[in-house]
Amino acid sequence: MKYTGKNNEEITSLRRMLEPVLDGLKYKLVELVVSRHRGSVQVRVVIYNGASIGTEDCSRVHRAITPRLELSFEGQDIFLEVSSPGTDRLIKDGEEFTHYLGRKVRCYRTDISDWSNGILESVDEEGIVIKDVNSEALRLHFDIIAKAKLDSSK
Repeated sequence: MKYTGKNNEEITSLRRMLEPVLDGLKYKLVELVVSRHRGSVQVRVVIYNGASIGTEDCSRVHRAITPRLELSFEGQDIFLEVSSPGTDRLIKDGEEFTHYLGRKVRCYRTDISDWSNGILESVDEEGIVIKDVNSEALRLHFDIIAKAKLDSSK
């Protein structure tokens, strides 16, 4: 796993356009995926606000960003999907951890070939710090995290 920003120019441009709108609505943009199929554009947006995301939240964001997407993809059919990260979301890159501070996460570690879990305390460009069940801080560098996800277990 690496700490990576989004480098695709189209995605970067769309993120810059959508993030202020979402920030104004009190949501964070977790993931933005754009794909094209036979003259149409499919846009998938994953949002997060630190609480439970419901259908009304998704509808609100859908209504707010649709006009901006229509301007960006003028003359093309746009199919927009807005969703929450889900309770057991697979974390795609190191940058995504920043959205989940204070949440339980599970990380599969290559150094011990096993999972470590705990509350996400901090994130930087080199790794994360989680607090385990004994309230001990555990520093995990991104180069040993093979897989990470939100942990909805009790």
